[in-house]
Amino acid sequence: MEEKREISMEKGLLEKEEKEISIFSKIFDEVKLLGYIGGPMVIVNISQYFLQIVSVMMVGHHGKLALSSTAIAISFSAVSGFSLILGMSSALETLCGQAYGAKQYRKLGILTNTGILTLILVSIPLSLMWFYMEKILVFMGQDPIISREAGKFSIWLIPALFAYATLQPLVRYFMTQSITYPLLLSSFASICCHLPICWALVFKSRLGHFGAALSIGFSYWLNVSLLLLFMKFSPTCEKTRASIFSNLFQGVGEFLRFAIPSSLMICLEWWAFELLTLLSGFLSNPQLETSVLSVCLSTIITLYTIPDGFGAATSTRVSNELGAGKPKAARFVVRVVLCLVVIEAVIVSSSLFLGRKTFGYVFSNEKEVVDYVTSMAPLVCAAVMINSLQAILSGIIRGCGWQDLGAFINLGSYYLFGIPTAATLGFWLKMRGKGLWIGICCGCFLQMILLSIITIFINWEEKAKLARERVFKKRSLEDNVLSEHDNSNLY
Repeated sequence: MEEKREISMEKGLLEKEEKEISIFSKIFDEVKLLGYIGGPMVIVNISQYFLQIVSVMMVGHHGKLALSSTAIAISFSAVSGFSLILGMSSALETLCGQAYGAKQYRKLGILTNTGILTLILVSIPLSLMWFYMEKILVFMGQDPIISREAGKFSIWLIPALFAYATLQPLVRYFMTQSITYPLLLSSFASICCHLPICWALVFKSRLGHFGAALSIGFSYWLNVSLLLLFMKFSPTCEKTRASIFSNLFQGVGEFLRFAIPSSLMICLEWWAFELLTLLSGFLSNPQLETSVLSVCLSTIITLYTIPDGFGAATSTRVSNELGAGKPKAARFVVRVVLCLVVIEAVIVSSSLFLGRKTFGYVFSNEKEVVDYVTSMAPLVCAAVMINSLQAILSGIIRGCGWQDLGAFINLGSYYLFGIPTAATLGFWLKMRGKGLWIGICCGCFLQMILLSIITIFINWEEKAKLARERVFKKRSLEDNVLSEHDNSNLY
């Protein structure tokens, strides 16, 4: 009896060890897959942001008028155009991700083509607005001379808008299939070409600072061309390629049902931070306050590319698993990525805090600005922590297809709580820039709390069922030839 008991105990211990090894193996595989998707997406995000930064840096050598008009034009175009396109394209993270998980490869290609067509059509009225940017800026109270130059710059930037409308669906096309190396190669090529082209157009042509706008469009179109060539000729994309005119208009309604709330979800957050900069201009000593908040926002935007890339990876993995009808796997992805982002946030915010006395010099040599930035550093570190978690939670929401709920959360968090709190602390309680920053951080914190509550109470089985129903609701002609037996196996 004792021998049998010992044997059974040994078997139990072995089974426990095997189970623990299996869990650690799954965690390692999931971390590796998230890194495989998220790492390149970080580089892709940085590269697209880098194109505009390089252009502004080169334009800065043409004088204050060129620099100020270019900065205003890029800021206005980001708020009124690029942010809308980026937000609408994120709908494909849900639709294409779930279609790929359900092995509806042809539908993924059709959805991508539909997204490109829809965003190009949306870009037409946006480009008309850019055409009249000078009048809009003058109406808003901007300097007429700066407004005229900014208006001209925005007209030269219109080709970049249409390129961006084509680029973003292509990025989602590859990302939702976990095909990242063409994204890396095309981004690297566009950056390498952008540097000499922008330099030549700005300094060696008669275009001057308008050449910077043209170079941004050229670099975006180069990125698009490389991705289209890879999609066309690579055997990796053979299953998901679809004819350009195949069921193109059939999915427009479905795309817009997700694209509009997706756009609101991203834009409401983006615009809140732009509004923060605008409010800083009404404080006493506006040059100092605006400069410091610009430094803080630039730091946040740069560091946000890391969790944002992993948020895109999270959206892809969650949508893939839900489309495949694997709710437990989707829940496992969420647990792993949340642990991963907590580690990332602690490392990044700690590094930033340790370098709080020096990172201000990256943006300014004025001691007053640097000292103010140093005093703001703990608040910036807190924002890094909150934004890191928020980026992942937003990715989970997109993967589940709850962009409409995310839009309402962002509206309430920022515009009903964050911005009013910022205005109260900054102006009424005389806390100036610190008050504005604390207020927007409060909005971010509320957003994170609400997204966390929603994530905790997600019914993964129900979300997987809805994802499958959505994917198979509108079958392509190829799917209709499947036998009833094959259809039953799919479900």
